[in-house]
Amino acid sequence: MERRSGKELRELFLKFFEEKGCKRYHSFSLVPDDPTLLFTIAGMVPFKPYFLGLKTPEVTRATTAQKCVRTNDIENVGRTARHHTFFEMLGNFSFGDYFKPEIIPWAWEFLTERVGLDPNRLYATVYLDDDEAYDIWHEKVGLPKERIFRLGADDNFWAAGPVGPCGPCSEIIYDQGEKFSCGKPTCTVGCDCDRYLEIWNLVFMQYNRDEAGNLTPLPHKNIDTGMGLERLASVVQSVPNDFETDLFRPIMDKACELVNVKYGEDPKKDMAVKVISDHIRASAFMIADGILPTNDGGGYVLRRLIRRCVRYGRLLGIERPFLTELLPVVRESIGDEYSELIEQASAIEQVLSTEEERFSRTLSQGSDLMDSEIDKLTAAGRNILPGDVAFVLYDTFGFPLELTEEMCEERGITIDKEGFEAAMEEQRERARASSKQTSSVISKNVYTELADKIAPSPFCGYTKTKCEAQVKAIIVDGALAESAAAGTEADLVLSETPFYAEKGGQVGDTGTITAGGMTFEVADTIYPVADLIVHRGRVTAGTVKAGDSVSAEINVERRAEIQRHHTATHLLHEALARVLGKHVRQAGSIVTPTFLRFDFNHFAPVTLDELREVERLVYAEVLKNKPVVTTIMAIEEAKKTGARALFDEKYGDEVRVLDIEDFSTELCGGTHVKNTGEIGLVKIIREEGIGSGIRRITAVAGSSSLPLFQSFGLAVTSMVTMLGGDVETLMSKIESMVDEKKVLERKNRELQVKAAMSDIENSVKPRANAGGVDLIVEKFDDITPDLLRQIGDRIRQKYPNALMLLAGVGEEKRVALTAMASPEIVKLGAHAGTLLKAVAAEMGGKGGGSPTLAQGGAQSSKDLGKAFDAAPKLFEELMTKGK
Repeated sequence: MERRSGKELRELFLKFFEEKGCKRYHSFSLVPDDPTLLFTIAGMVPFKPYFLGLKTPEVTRATTAQKCVRTNDIENVGRTARHHTFFEMLGNFSFGDYFKPEIIPWAWEFLTERVGLDPNRLYATVYLDDDEAYDIWHEKVGLPKERIFRLGADDNFWAAGPVGPCGPCSEIIYDQGEKFSCGKPTCTVGCDCDRYLEIWNLVFMQYNRDEAGNLTPLPHKNIDTGMGLERLASVVQSVPNDFETDLFRPIMDKACELVNVKYGEDPKKDMAVKVISDHIRASAFMIADGILPTNDGGGYVLRRLIRRCVRYGRLLGIERPFLTELLPVVRESIGDEYSELIEQASAIEQVLSTEEERFSRTLSQGSDLMDSEIDKLTAAGRNILPGDVAFVLYDTFGFPLELTEEMCEERGITIDKEGFEAAMEEQRERARASSKQTSSVISKNVYTELADKIAPSPFCGYTKTKCEAQVKAIIVDGALAESAAAGTEADLVLSETPFYAEKGGQVGDTGTITAGGMTFEVADTIYPVADLIVHRGRVTAGTVKAGDSVSAEINVERRAEIQRHHTATHLLHEALARVLGKHVRQAGSIVTPTFLRFDFNHFAPVTLDELREVERLVYAEVLKNKPVVTTIMAIEEAKKTGARALFDEKYGDEVRVLDIEDFSTELCGGTHVKNTGEIGLVKIIREEGIGSGIRRITAVAGSSSLPLFQSFGLAVTSMVTMLGGDVETLMSKIESMVDEKKVLERKNRELQVKAAMSDIENSVKPRANAGGVDLIVEKFDDITPDLLRQIGDRIRQKYPNALMLLAGVGEEKRVALTAMASPEIVKLGAHAGTLLKAVAAEMGGKGGGSPTLAQGGAQSSKDLGKAFDAAPKLFEELMTKGK
């Protein structure tokens, strides 16, 4: 068998199935067009509507090398030979075309003749009663009966969901030899060890399962196969695990080089570099597909992967930022198939470096928490860190258990691993309950059925504002209807339309659809599924019937304002990239008749000077009145022009390329002005952060900008009148007033503290004492949380060994709570966070914090007295437990 690289195997597979008549598709995005999935988790995901009969495919044979992400078993990455978060699935698909008699011999031909695997080491599994597949393997391929295994539904039956298309499958197994065996006499195909390795799964989608569980043959039988490139490479390259293939090994070697260690000498360090090599690949591809670190959804998964990279880097001894140093090796090892890694290189580097820097600070905070907990244990004479504390360090601060163990070991502390695992399992259960990846069912509805039955409505709105058409369908209350009378809200589908349906951030058109005495007011135009354009509105006169000939006309003035804002968005995008850096790219947008909103990735607030420069660049292009040219071309040709693709768009083989000479070239299917001068003045009215690494600009253009400037002018004139002087001195006057306000506020705070402390000698007394620690509980009126801390600092001067719980009652009788404790009394068992949380609960409030400082509050002070009365007992319980 000839040794081949991962790149060569990928190309070998794709070319083989092209020879079999399959159309080669470039890998689809990791962000699927599927609400049931967070990521593209298999090669069949982009084709699922075809398998489920929701959409008619453009071809009947296809092949892909699909990038995939799965994170349901992330903790095992690096611990086993085969677990990954990012992997490539080699697949070939048939939509009612070839079936078992073709794919089984083809699979055999590819593995034995093209790849060169030893036929004598190959086995096959089939479903228990799939005699057809069994016979093809034995009689047509020639595989001996003793190397064909019949297995049950858990291993050899695939389903898209509880109901719908399903069918048996056949797995191809490769015998890696005795050195991979578990050594048990029963070791054979199906054993959990690594000797008999599944390398390819052939799914025969031939049945439909109804709600009662009955199977009926499908009118069109389908094929869906999937083979992991990494796994195939490990076999062809004769290495013991996927990580030692050329898809991972260069990345691991680079990580080892950074810390001057050698792979294979220390199992813990080997695991660390495996995790890093896997996660950096996943992170790079996720960012390239527009995913950015956030606190939920796919962004949360990305953030978790980046943080795991950093954590395991720490285990290797890498204290400085290092992730971007691995990116050149990632690009080289993956090959030329994924140009997005090159095209988005700047953005990937920016996101990784910013997130890495941010997490380094979080790690420091986690270290502070660990030090505090260990100090507390030491003071109490204990040496076992509670499992829930280790889990908080893992889940909140990103500490792997191994890192926590190392840090504890240095101070003679062990970890309650059972408690940690219990907390971890609780989290897994929560994740499983809420996971979007547990379902792969897409439900049929009236829109999906329509999309499959009728041709998409041609959109003529690029050149026309009005057209004649026929009513193809009427939907009322979610069901097809023959007609809709005046007063009825309905959806209409036309044979042709000038109405732009909401897409790519541009809102849908409004207007009228008329015929004789019938008028239908279109309130919105949408794509409920696929390419189906739906006009949503109300019949205001007469009755509309299916088959009617109608006249469809958009609101021209509204469309013109939308076009101004949409073209302005393209100018804004390019101007931001020129001012802030090439990493800037769109992360979402809304284009309306009255404003535009543009989200983009950037990792710091945009300064006023930068915003002014962005506006200057945009306005300069408007004044030049350049032609706005749209050209239709093949997607690959468009990429060669350097056209920028927008984040939230999905593109077909042919795309519309919008070009503003010497300034902006982007792929965009929206509608635009003919010349930049039509846009009018573009004014940014707000810049803000909306998430980690995501900024948002809101702006106006066209006729919307005049009222805005008029209101700005009125506001400035009014302030000049009130403050005196002129426009040039206005800012300095306002700055002086703001400074004066700050001085007065500071003096007011000082007076408040002084007033609150005026009788401190007499009013503040300990409420209880336990274990040599005093408890002080006090209420103050009209005091902010910051002032409570200042008061606490003053009280501590008189009572250095006191655990203080202070309440400030403010507006509408809301209560702010602050608890404070010195490190000295924390060693005696005091814990500010625990006490505050318990006392807050007594009045229906919430709160918590560290052992030395905690904050919280309640909506009402009516139970404050009761809570303070309970404080001494809660305090004594805390001190007793602390010992």
